[in-house]
Amino acid sequence: MSTLVFLEHHGDELLKGSLGVVTKAATVAGGDIAGVVLGSDVRALAEGAGNFGAAKVYVADDPQLEAPLSQPRVDVLAQLIGDQGIDTVLFANSVLAADVAAGLAARLDAGLNWDLVDLTQENGKLVGKRPALQDSVYVDVGWTSEPRLALFRSGSFDPSETGGSAQIEDVEVVLEEFSTAARMVDQAHEESEGPSIEDAPVIVAGGRGLGGPENFTLVEQLAKALGGAVGATRAVVDAGWYPYATQVGQTGKTVSPKLYIACGISGAIQHKVGMQSSGVIVAINKDANAPIFEFADLGVVGDVHEVVPRLTELVKQRKGG
Repeated sequence: MSTLVFLEHHGDELLKGSLGVVTKAATVAGGDIAGVVLGSDVRALAEGAGNFGAAKVYVADDPQLEAPLSQPRVDVLAQLIGDQGIDTVLFANSVLAADVAAGLAARLDAGLNWDLVDLTQENGKLVGKRPALQDSVYVDVGWTSEPRLALFRSGSFDPSETGGSAQIEDVEVVLEEFSTAARMVDQAHEESEGPSIEDAPVIVAGGRGLGGPENFTLVEQLAKALGGAVGATRAVVDAGWYPYATQVGQTGKTVSPKLYIACGISGAIQHKVGMQSSGVIVAINKDANAPIFEFADLGVVGDVHEVVPRLTELVKQRKGG
């Protein structure tokens, strides 16, 4: 079994999700794990992947790959898979990774299983685990041909450092003419403070129960006191109260922090899907019958406008600030 992991990067850092997939692949498939980094001036990034279980890292370093466009990456991956006889390609979910995985599946006429949360070997065959029926059950999925493509849900695996190193191998970049037809005119970068919701160990999320966008300062202050990030429900972002980048849920981001504090969130199934893998879930809601209390580890029945400021004050006192 020859396994390749798509190593996505933002700026000068490999994404945590990609490294988590490398770690998982190394435990499932053994030492025959390779990563691939594609972009411009990215060779230095490849060296760090060996510390998470990759025995080899292919590097496609070319100015034509500077923009995060999918088709040029599909060209490079398709050629690499054919040249190296790779039978399994794994992706950590993101907008770019999902686009690349879908394009690669179409190019190679390959099977793609998506939204996986685990990967095992059973009787010598790879088996993926995927949530179904609104995450109430898990089903086993497989592949009928090679190469096998898999896209994992965000937050499924934590990266683990092994102290190893990877062999670096350069890959020639040859693009199809149609792959160069699109170009990126501009990229908008959202300014933010603190960790992103994908990487934060603590997330404080707000829902419609906060009453209005001006009350999100309560959530922000608690998140800052805890060294965490701010999340939001779909209803909140649809109403324009908070940016879409912070949305947690089925149509937003899937997160798995150590601590998730839900403030004024009822706990609809769509939101549950995005945060149920959190280590500890704390719910604050004045409605004692809110669905979120059914799966929260700790629940506070009370007004968020009174409970959250008090909690923030206690956290600051405990931290001496």
